[in-house]
Amino acid sequence: MNPFIFTRGSLPLLVSIPHAGTELTPEVDAGLSDAARGLPDTDWHIPLLYDFVRDLGASVLIGRYSRFVVDLNRPPDNQPLYTTATTGLFPETLFDGTPTFLPGKTPDAAQRQGYIDQIWQPYHQQIQQELARLKAEHGYALLFDAHSIASEIPRLFEGRLPDINLGTNDGASCSPAMSAALEAVCAAQHDYSWVLNGRFKGGYITRAYGQPQQQTQAVQLELAQLNYMDETPPYAWQQARAAQLQKTLKALVHAMLAEGKPR
Repeated sequence: MNPFIFTRGSLPLLVSIPHAGTELTPEVDAGLSDAARGLPDTDWHIPLLYDFVRDLGASVLIGRYSRFVVDLNRPPDNQPLYTTATTGLFPETLFDGTPTFLPGKTPDAAQRQGYIDQIWQPYHQQIQQELARLKAEHGYALLFDAHSIASEIPRLFEGRLPDINLGTNDGASCSPAMSAALEAVCAAQHDYSWVLNGRFKGGYITRAYGQPQQQTQAVQLELAQLNYMDETPPYAWQQARAAQLQKTLKALVHAMLAEGKPR
């Protein structure tokens, strides 16, 4: 099975959605713990929430496999991205610290290397190819990495997470003007709390491909899920909440497009 779904657009913008996948390999499916079986750390409904970007003309890349198979937003050498609690390339625990796999049921090293070769690498090759195409066609490229997470996970952060969590690798993945434009959108609305480079500064995708000096700018947005869905199983989509949130998401995407063109 193709490890991703890709739609090519006409704008100099690629929207990456690496954590919405729910497909499992046979060995992962057989080994998941009861707590992990419902895929609780999935970025539920993110492709639907961002469906508007297709109408705008953005390219869209969506991973099909669960992060419990391989995490597309972690480096292939599995080096930690944060000094605080996190999960790795092959998550051994859920975000709350519960084991992902039954004892003795984790995929072996050869199987996991296969996941890198057949799932992780193709996703990143597609990012690289599309960014290169956008740069060749437009002279620059923009990458928006779209994520979501439960609003309260004590193991990862204290209290409730801000609603909108923008990450630019502490300013290294985009220009200061881009950061300022996104901050201005957040400051102009009063429905959602927000932060820039707080707990989530951007994962591997943002850090690897955000190279503003090379005319490629990248931003990660981690959303608190309660603003568009139920955070408990069956993780139902909430249309009214989602429609309200989409107004701010559209403003952020438009700001990125407006500020992205080199001057």
